[in-house]
Amino acid sequence: MPKMKTHRAIAKRVSFTGTGKIKRNKMNRRHLLNVKTAKRKAHLRRPTTVDETQVKTVKKMLPYGN
Repeated sequence: MPKMKTHRAIAKRVSFTGTGKIKRNKMNRRHLLNVKTAKRKAHLRRPTTVDETQVKTVKKMLPYGN
């Protein structure tokens, strides 16, 4: 059986925590930042985990846990 290929776009956007959860950055932090409050921008800085409804899909794209 040939090796499975990693989905490179997902591999660049997510990483795994020590407990196996998938960590991602939040959206809406690219432009138009002057209309967003400092509190909102501060919360967007912190990474979050991938939603449980998407974990199966993401793990399928990362067969070797990149």
